[in-house]
Amino acid sequence: MSEATTPGYNHAIPEKILTPDRVETRIGTLEFFDGLPSEATVNAVYDNLDLLRGVEVFLNGIPATSIEGLRTGIVGMGADASNKAVMFDRLLDSSPLFLTGNTDTVYCSVIMDLQKDGPTVVEIPPKCGPGTVNDAFFRFVTDMGIPGPDRGAGGRYLILPPDHDLDLDPPAGGMEATVDGTRYFVAQSSSYVNWLILRGFLVDGKPDAAAAMFREGLRVYPLARVDDRPEMQFISVSERSWNTIHANSYEFYEELDTVIQREPVSMLDPELRGLFASIGIQKGRPFAPDARMRDLLTEAVAIGNATARALVFQPRLDGVYYYAGSAWATGFVGGSHEWLRDAGAGGRNLDARTLFFYQATVNTPAMVAKMVGRGSQYAYAATDSRGEYLDGSRIYRLNIPADVPAADFWSVVIYDPQTRSELQTRQPFPSKNNQRDPLVVNEDGSVDLFFGPEAPKGREANWIQTVPGKGWYTLLRLYGPLDAWFDKTWRPGEIELVSNG
Repeated sequence: MSEATTPGYNHAIPEKILTPDRVETRIGTLEFFDGLPSEATVNAVYDNLDLLRGVEVFLNGIPATSIEGLRTGIVGMGADASNKAVMFDRLLDSSPLFLTGNTDTVYCSVIMDLQKDGPTVVEIPPKCGPGTVNDAFFRFVTDMGIPGPDRGAGGRYLILPPDHDLDLDPPAGGMEATVDGTRYFVAQSSSYVNWLILRGFLVDGKPDAAAAMFREGLRVYPLARVDDRPEMQFISVSERSWNTIHANSYEFYEELDTVIQREPVSMLDPELRGLFASIGIQKGRPFAPDARMRDLLTEAVAIGNATARALVFQPRLDGVYYYAGSAWATGFVGGSHEWLRDAGAGGRNLDARTLFFYQATVNTPAMVAKMVGRGSQYAYAATDSRGEYLDGSRIYRLNIPADVPAADFWSVVIYDPQTRSELQTRQPFPSKNNQRDPLVVNEDGSVDLFFGPEAPKGREANWIQTVPGKGWYTLLRLYGPLDAWFDKTWRPGEIELVSNG
């Protein structure tokens, strides 16, 4: 029997390769004449394509705009050169907007401009806590302090720009090398702007020793000025209101364009450059969308923002939760600071990267790797034991079992879901720290923390205030994590509803 022919053809054409005259989709009815899209269909799919690209640019551009938000915030506080550092010498309270910062260490931060300064030296004092340099796309450059190659003994680091002319080619994370007779830990960045963030530990629950350590021992200067080093300036930014967070409006794209225009083309791979260029963000060209495109991007950023919030607060990624049936989640899904799936076999987990950078800063393998007794580990929770969002009008309890596997200390800090910054209440520090705070300990060695607009009677020492009518979420931090954390023989309790307030 001969094969039936398809009308209009000499032979049978597989149905799967043909386009019907009408196709119903979520963007409307798409119409075709013999596979040729109508004018209305052409307009609809181009609008949809630009909308999709705008959403993808938002989700994939967050690492760049997050660093840019930090840069503009820090420069706005007066630290407009590498010899000027902002320092939370009285700790990071809830006044500034700073993505999931902690209340437990002294932050000291510098923005380096390697285009202006060239190779830049960072002298780290002994006993410095975890420190990291990230590039302008929030990628890891090198660690310093306890998790770095100096292992807390202090040392000199040399950060190279992407276009340096020194006879050095350091691998990822850096190497030791001698330059002009001086030994350095040398690392190369892919960008001009780099963020240096250092942390100092409290001594006897106070920040004074760490602040003094930075003032007396931190030095940042161009290698070209090694014999004429500019004096360091430390700007106290505790208890001051300022912003370091990227926009969630159309301005996001303008922030991203600022980064792309400033940094070398080589900072990003062709795929990302092409994605950004698809909506008009390309180095050397003005970002000037017409009215149609501006409207689409305004809608795209709203969808992108909603998508990022769903990824953070209702994550569905495989491996995001530490324990079955638990709300405790990891920010580093997949155990890779590069967000590689299955060691790269599955490519980059883009949603995992968005989940992290929408709510957090500082990218280092030290936050992922099993470093028993060193570094830090984190878990966050946005829902209670029933799976419901945490409501600032209600009272909750969190049990921290005895023998917390933290060689240095543990803490719980709560955050505002809008700003992903510390929740602003009458308590300047919305947190509890087992070294700093005089917590009441249960007979079994565990600690019950309480959250609510007012302290439950007799529970004041273990109470963190919330705000009626607002949500909140929390991070548990372990500094110097021990084996029981990694093998999960110890786990935190779930957040339990006590009363509706």
